[in-house]
Amino acid sequence: MNKDKIVISLGGSLIVPNGGIDIAFLKRFNDLIRKQLATHKGRQFFIVTGGGATTRHYQDAARTVIEHELEAEDLDWLGIHATRLNAHLIKTIFRDLAHPYILKHYEIIRKVTEPIIIASGWKPGWSTDFCAAMVCEDYNIKTVINLSNIDMAYDKDPKIHADAKSIKRITWNKFRKIVGDEWVPGMNLPFDPIASRKAEELGLKVVILKGSNFGNLENYFALRDFVGTVIEG
Repeated sequence: MNKDKIVISLGGSLIVPNGGIDIAFLKRFNDLIRKQLATHKGRQFFIVTGGGATTRHYQDAARTVIEHELEAEDLDWLGIHATRLNAHLIKTIFRDLAHPYILKHYEIIRKVTEPIIIASGWKPGWSTDFCAAMVCEDYNIKTVINLSNIDMAYDKDPKIHADAKSIKRITWNKFRKIVGDEWVPGMNLPFDPIASRKAEELGLKVVILKGSNFGNLENYFALRDFVGTVIEG
């Protein structure tokens, strides 16, 4: 793990689950990040926010009103704007520590010295997992911590397949065979196909952890045994 710069792909399902904004989660996440910064001087967190239920609510509303098939680009843009709303919420929480601009145009590489940098969605065609990979490329970081609402990745959807097996470690080649190569707006995967291809190209390590399990997150940061999935190589 890069001890100075850490990219967190913060799943929108943690910020905005179906029941609304999760205030309890945000309070604990706020405490975790501030504790990390107090303990490790000079550390930087790049936090890339997903869209969560807000994305799906807007996409479902559009589908309900319009009877014909919606353009994938429009569905993606609804998701992108949801990520930007969530990004501004996180930036507001960390206002005293965060860079004043949200990273959302990845052609522009800003000089960032603040301990927290917030990023959001960019263009149609992928999720914010890809944006997390772009942040790694732009700022020379090799690890992404992917926080979502699952403990680990599986070889198939455990909600559908009772025989699904959890994965502790896996190569990019094998993982990409599981997630495929095509992005579909609203896709719900541990790490999206386009981001997975980019991560493999960059030689990144992605660690999938359950974002609400703060004891497990503490274990990871303390380099102790943790529950999660590591994708690399």
